[in-house]
Amino acid sequence: MDGDRVEIDGGIMEGGGQILRVSTALSCLLGLPLRVRRIRAGRSQPGLRPQHLSGLEIVRDLCDGKLNGGEIGSTEITFTPGNIKGGTHIADTKTAGSVCLLMQVAMPCVLFAASPSELHLKGGTNAEMAPQIDYTVMVFKPIVEKFNFTFNCDIKRRGYYPQGGGEVVVQMSPVKELSPINLTERGTVTKIYGRAFVAGALPIKLAKDMSAAAVRCIRKEIRDLYINIQPVREPDDQAVGTGSGIIIVAETSTGCLLAGSSLGKRGKNSDKVGIEAAEMLLKNLKHGGTVDDSLQDQLIIFMALAKGVSRVKSGPITLHTQTAIHFAEQLTKAKFTVTKSEEEDPSNDTYIIECQGMGMINPNL
Repeated sequence: MDGDRVEIDGGIMEGGGQILRVSTALSCLLGLPLRVRRIRAGRSQPGLRPQHLSGLEIVRDLCDGKLNGGEIGSTEITFTPGNIKGGTHIADTKTAGSVCLLMQVAMPCVLFAASPSELHLKGGTNAEMAPQIDYTVMVFKPIVEKFNFTFNCDIKRRGYYPQGGGEVVVQMSPVKELSPINLTERGTVTKIYGRAFVAGALPIKLAKDMSAAAVRCIRKEIRDLYINIQPVREPDDQAVGTGSGIIIVAETSTGCLLAGSSLGKRGKNSDKVGIEAAEMLLKNLKHGGTVDDSLQDQLIIFMALAKGVSRVKSGPITLHTQTAIHFAEQLTKAKFTVTKSEEEDPSNDTYIIECQGMGMINPNL
């Protein structure tokens, strides 16, 4: 530590942008000055990319903080947070960098702001290596709101690789504290639904092909459920560029939501896109957990901040989740334990992630 700066090694474990998102959000919330070294050391292009820099800048702006080393390619930053305030903030990756990853870093901060916030997040809405905006709205939102807060997410424009150009507006009011969650009962799958989309120069037939291929694939495993995957063509005035993809959500009797998704790209057969998403969904259903692989790590920071004990039953713990737990424990007083779940069905590879949250209180309310 230099003075009381917390030192973070950005190259360990998952070694990517997630370390930056978790640690800067917690730094902002806890008022801890931070130094992050070896940023994205394990990546083919180490250092800050545009979306990571945009994420750091929005957190800096949310709390009137000071950021040093905030340039593209930088492998070390220092961040000194100020007080979190509400109001309107804009973050623009100016690329197809994911708006959902900007949301991940900003959302925990604005929950503990002094007044309501409106975030204008610009970039890619349906990007590789990140949750699609449809996943954020259809799966992440209803589950994360169980921590006892709500937010509004308005998709103004969709933007695709390579130019981005999408915009999402997120509105949130601050809370006094977060409630813990208990997601340990999976229940049975009651419905399967989704959307297969095309935008720009692509014909609706591609969306229909993705949807049909996905349904055929799911039908091999799940025969008796109605599956409703809507093929849609995004309106031209609400989409920038050309893109395609699919998201499929399974809802259970206890209110769990698990998903599979895939993006189309040039030269990739549309049947293959549909099948990839269906196979991902089936894999997430197979392990018997209450959350899918994409949601697992996104819940960690909220579990750490909540007051009381949260419990989530998941499939095998991903490296992203292990990394989020490591840094949440390093920066907060939260304590996590991960134990193999005692299952009636021994073929289920499930775990209970338990967290004694730090009980963050909003000093502004």
